[in-house]
Amino acid sequence: MTLSNDAHWRGKTAMVIGGSRGIGAAIVAAFAEAGAQVRFTYAGSHDAARALAEKTGAAAVHADAADRTALLDAVKAAGPLDVFVYNAGVLVSGDPLALDADAVDRLIDVNLRGAYHASVEAARRMPEGGRIVAIGSVHGDTMPFDGLAAYAMSKSALQGMARGLARDFGPRGITVNVVQPGPTDTDMNPADGPLVQSMHDQMAIRRHGTAHEVASLVMYLASPPARGITGAMHTIDGGFGA
Repeated sequence: MTLSNDAHWRGKTAMVIGGSRGIGAAIVAAFAEAGAQVRFTYAGSHDAARALAEKTGAAAVHADAADRTALLDAVKAAGPLDVFVYNAGVLVSGDPLALDADAVDRLIDVNLRGAYHASVEAARRMPEGGRIVAIGSVHGDTMPFDGLAAYAMSKSALQGMARGLARDFGPRGITVNVVQPGPTDTDMNPADGPLVQSMHDQMAIRRHGTAHEVASLVMYLASPPARGITGAMHTIDGGFGA
């Protein structure tokens, strides 16, 4: 099966929360190229969102994932969804004794609360056999660096969410999975950034992954052959956590 050009995707609807840049933009582009009708949200990257919408034909919706009302309104307005991807994420790092509490709360709001509430809202109108995918992190499983406790906590919590919702939505054939990238070349973690060597030293395949590689895994999990895969974590990290 060719995931990017299969007739299966024509007429299907997909929504990506946090889709204007990086991994989210690659997911939007992959589904749009395959023929799905795609909507995505963005918070601060207006120019990037507009450019992506023009390039792919996807609809861009402004909604801050930390604002539950705005986020759920955006999901409701999308109507029935065949595929729902939660990609919004915030990274806060530093000594936990010194981190700003409001910044940590926003991380939790975006990375976890938004993922739960938006996934549940999407499932309310999702047809039989729908797909929910949350973008987590290899740091949900392993944390070899200091200063990332809050981030790792939020990504580990996605695992419990996915396992629970997989049980709840399983009778309707809706699958719920988490994709866990390792170092991936994005604005948040560029392949030429200052911490590259320390990350690559932890990896079996010593290179950053690409957003396209992550998007391809998401598309597989949303495809018909993956209908029996649910409540599972799918790590794509070059062996970072091996």
